[in-house]
Amino acid sequence: MRSKITLKELAKLLSVSISTVSKALNDSSEISPKTINRVKELAKLHNYRPNPTAVNLKRNRTGNIAVIVPNISNIFFAKVMGGIEIEARKQGFQVITYISNESLKLEQQITELISNGIVDGLLISVSEETQKLNDFEHLYQLLEYEIPVVLFDRINVDMEVDKVGVNDMGSIYDAVQYLYSKNLRKIGLVCANGEMGLGKQRIEGYKAACKDFNLPVNKNFLIFSQDSDTLKSKLNKLLSEEKVEALIGLDYLGTLLCSRVVQENNLRIPEDIKIIGYVNEDFAPFLWPALSYVDQHPTLIGETAAALLVERIKKENSNFPVKKIIKTKFVHLDSTRF
Repeated sequence: MRSKITLKELAKLLSVSISTVSKALNDSSEISPKTINRVKELAKLHNYRPNPTAVNLKRNRTGNIAVIVPNISNIFFAKVMGGIEIEARKQGFQVITYISNESLKLEQQITELISNGIVDGLLISVSEETQKLNDFEHLYQLLEYEIPVVLFDRINVDMEVDKVGVNDMGSIYDAVQYLYSKNLRKIGLVCANGEMGLGKQRIEGYKAACKDFNLPVNKNFLIFSQDSDTLKSKLNKLLSEEKVEALIGLDYLGTLLCSRVVQENNLRIPEDIKIIGYVNEDFAPFLWPALSYVDQHPTLIGETAAALLVERIKKENSNFPVKKIIKTKFVHLDSTRF
């Protein structure tokens, strides 16, 4: 096994200065291509690796970025985290992950911890409680400490920071439009988390589409509750009192509940009722029947958010906040078969 070698030892072997070796390894235009090749070949031969701590100190960076997710029970966030890890590693950064458990207080404690200089920037999907109370002072404090912040997924927040998400309102509008194009008129909506920003955006998309296409909407068609038993009771009532032709689930729980309750009412999917919702691509095809879903491209969200944060850390983009919206895609499986 080849032994480790220092920058100083490389310079001595090549009879050049330490500065020349350092610049050559970083492809500096001040060094000739011939010297760069010599340095890199010898460095490779001796398995040279720069000390990451020294490199980051020189750049006045820690080499770490923090990520705060609201929960880990939703596989969506696991996939976002996967995307963040891929891009961060590519950019030479380590990821420190925290979970807020939808708590404002815990989110505040985490941001207080990372404000001590242990990370170079923060990626965050804000907690449900933070959105409800509209309290973002802890994030503003990070900005005052010149720690960049990028919001992802839950981006319906009135803050002048970089954001990466999807068009939640447009996604549901498109879903209603699709069902309308198939001559369906009675379309219900099921949401287990209507208080959250993205839930509200999806509800607005539904209402806007119903208005534009002159579809009937009454309070029975709009089912919202954070309590699963209440949600199930309201859905049972809707199915027994109205000849609903399609249901749109606005979140993971709401979508799965739609499928179960519809079948418990001896209705067939898709023959009697169509369903579109938010479920994960990894298991949607294996449900019975397979559920059509809105693909939010969570891995791409993570990669895009991490790349944007690194640009901020390296000061490679404009001073103005950037908002990147990733286009969703409908994946039609058994539950929307016509």
